[in-house]
Amino acid sequence: MTLTLDHLMLRHIYLFVILPLLLSACAGSPSYERYGADGSLTPKSAAARPQVATGRQVLWGGVIMKTVNLKDRTQIEVLAYPLDSSERPKIDEPALGRFILEKDGFLEPANYASQRQVTVVGKVAGVLPGTVGESSYRFPLVNAQQLTLWPASYRGSDTRSNIHFGIGVGSGGSWGTGVGIGF
Repeated sequence: MTLTLDHLMLRHIYLFVILPLLLSACAGSPSYERYGADGSLTPKSAAARPQVATGRQVLWGGVIMKTVNLKDRTQIEVLAYPLDSSERPKIDEPALGRFILEKDGFLEPANYASQRQVTVVGKVAGVLPGTVGESSYRFPLVNAQQLTLWPASYRGSDTRSNIHFGIGVGSGGSWGTGVGIGF
């Protein structure tokens, strides 16, 4: 079987156009329903003024401190951080306070373990009294509508892709293409 110029061009179109599109579809970040989310409201300000915060939709994220399963729902205590452009917590920035996110049903505590990162969209449902160590603390309560548990291997605010494309030229005029995936 001989390959014609048309076959070679079709194969290269696949490599340069279709393959990158397919790979980028696999590597996307979750999308969040931002409509109505109050970007100025932080957990610290919501705890200080619950009458203003209650009922507002928020988009918050941070590091899980503990997970508690109740009879019909799960509560997760989160140390909040600012979010990057992908809505991932920027743990190298100063913390914004703590909050409790509440999700209906059972969430596996081994998956939602301490130090894992989460992002949540939900409505502030009030403030819960609690403690951090021996200190009293007022936790804003967020009823989670959308919850993202980030991969444990996530490295801070490094949002570079591990997929790389290249074109090479060899001796004798030959050339080729390649795709590399790093870990």
